[in-house]
Amino acid sequence: MGRTAGRSPSDTRRAVLEAAGEVIRTRGLHASLDDIARHAGVSKGGLIYHFASKDELLLELARDLIARFRTDVLSRLDPHDTAPGRFTRAYIRALLAPPEDEAAVRRSIALTSQLSTVPAVAALVDADTEQLNEELLADGLPLDVMTLVTAAADGVSSAPMWGAAVDTPEHRELEKRLIHLTHNPSLWQSAPWPE
Repeated sequence: MGRTAGRSPSDTRRAVLEAAGEVIRTRGLHASLDDIARHAGVSKGGLIYHFASKDELLLELARDLIARFRTDVLSRLDPHDTAPGRFTRAYIRALLAPPEDEAAVRRSIALTSQLSTVPAVAALVDADTEQLNEELLADGLPLDVMTLVTAAADGVSSAPMWGAAVDTPEHRELEKRLIHLTHNPSLWQSAPWPE
């Protein structure tokens, strides 16, 4: 099987995914399975034991990134919050949480961008986005309020891609205001619109 001594199959699989993310992010999608196996400390046969093809590896890497984000959102659900907008607030918290490692956030954004150019991965991301949008729409907030707060959180969360810091007092204040708006949607709806 080509398993590294002392590693369980799940540890080896995780090592291959981590290595694939790093190698693809730094060398691009044309990085070889040999490069990824070497970086993971496994033989090419060991890599192929876990992922039969590069396409399968890329899809699983994308699934892993999606699952990590989903887990992060769900972990931020407040068990005491039963008001409309509960899921949206968890989504905002996940996107605007101060990162432990801003460089890791930049790497993740870069990897996601690269993977999204693969048609099968793009289809997977589209399906996940559709599911996420359905959950946000069913969260009980007025559509315009949900759209505003999620668009703001989405936009700010991409700031590391451009080298901007995301753990500033302004970001903490924005997070508070967006969450406040989800609790008080009439603040947005009652604002007069210019003609």
